[in-house]
Amino acid sequence: MTHDTIAAISTAVGEGGIAVIRVSGPESVPQVERIFKSKTKLTDAATHTVHYGFIVDPDSGERIEEVLVTVMRAPRSFTMEDVVEISSHGGVISVKKIMDLLLQLEIRLAEPGEFTKRAFLNGRIDLSQAEAVIDLIRSKSDRAFSIALKQVGGTLSRRIRELRHTLIETMAHIEVNIDYPEHDVESLTSAFIREKCQAVMAEIEHLLKTANEGRILREGIVTAIVGRPNVGKSSLLNALAQESRAIVTDIPGTTRDVIEEFVTINGIPLKLLDTAGIRETADVVEQIGVERSRSALQEADLILLVLNHNEPLNEDEIKLIEQIGSRQVIVIINKMDLPQKLDLDTVRAHFNDDRIVQMTIAEQKGMDDLEEAISSIFFSGKVESNDLTYVSNVRHIALLKKAHRSLQDAYEATEQHIPIDMIQIDVRSAWESLGEIIGDAVGDSLIDQIFSQFCLGK
Repeated sequence: MTHDTIAAISTAVGEGGIAVIRVSGPESVPQVERIFKSKTKLTDAATHTVHYGFIVDPDSGERIEEVLVTVMRAPRSFTMEDVVEISSHGGVISVKKIMDLLLQLEIRLAEPGEFTKRAFLNGRIDLSQAEAVIDLIRSKSDRAFSIALKQVGGTLSRRIRELRHTLIETMAHIEVNIDYPEHDVESLTSAFIREKCQAVMAEIEHLLKTANEGRILREGIVTAIVGRPNVGKSSLLNALAQESRAIVTDIPGTTRDVIEEFVTINGIPLKLLDTAGIRETADVVEQIGVERSRSALQEADLILLVLNHNEPLNEDEIKLIEQIGSRQVIVIINKMDLPQKLDLDTVRAHFNDDRIVQMTIAEQKGMDDLEEAISSIFFSGKVESNDLTYVSNVRHIALLKKAHRSLQDAYEATEQHIPIDMIQIDVRSAWESLGEIIGDAVGDSLIDQIFSQFCLGK
């Protein structure tokens, strides 16, 4: 726990309507008052009030900026400390001048995520809620934002606490039977432990089933658009992004590098990678592009293979089909408005019909079919919106799996008639693993690592 006063810019640096500087700590009100001139003294101000005035250089008396200052007194603030927020005109110079004055006082620059870290340390939020703040900031779709907002509100925390409460009851039951063995009926105790372990394991399994969907909603599906040159890959990127992100010409080999673009389809974020056409070429620059395309192909969660309806498969395409046949692939047959020369039977020999989409990309025909195909692969056609407790954090997933293994060991131990004081160890291990998710049992180094991922001023 630290008791000094910190400050940081909480809005994006640059031109804007307003900029906000946040100050938190026991000395935030009296220290800001040293550079703030108004009709009202900040030290006398009631909590959650806004005051108009000027930031003034205490040495020269020069007016630096016209501002609104908000006072929020402990514990009714985000950090549960006294907090002052200075709202100034947006701009780099004005904000820098105010920050310079603050840092000349008994105030230091906040570390990344330190305001949220203090909220956690002061008990306002738990660790899973704090981590959800990062997801909220980095959300790439409406659904990802909604899920992160629910997590900040404590949906995951409540479920974890309910599971830990069940395990506490189980451990208490075991402790009673250890302390008073003369009253123990071993078969009843073993049955009780198995019942509770099964119940908690079932809940953990339900949470883990959402892990893949949660990761996708949090990070997006890495989607590589591949095919031979001039097949329509860049046109597809532009159609999905609904803007001209990639150059489209009739000249093969226009795309020489991997172009990235984020789009949202049916609420699912996609990180699109428009790759250079994969073919054998003597052009040195194009060769580099082709190699980068192959790398993107290996990293992709989803591959959109574009073929032309009016051209037969060539050797490069056949090799590509054989290479990616076992991956998550959607085959796009482009230019359906032109006469057929593509051997569709060969394509169907490698891919199911539900993975083949017929399109005319230039005319935006078949876009709905493509979006439905993408949704069906990852979410059985839709993202469930009723249960927003998606587990997406890698740390949470690992701890849930660890807790599940411990409970499985405890369950099996009861069937092998192992003494219950030994079984207690596995149950406690599961309880502690779940506690690490919400921060009830976690080391300082991990806390520092988590909050270092935050932006400055959050």
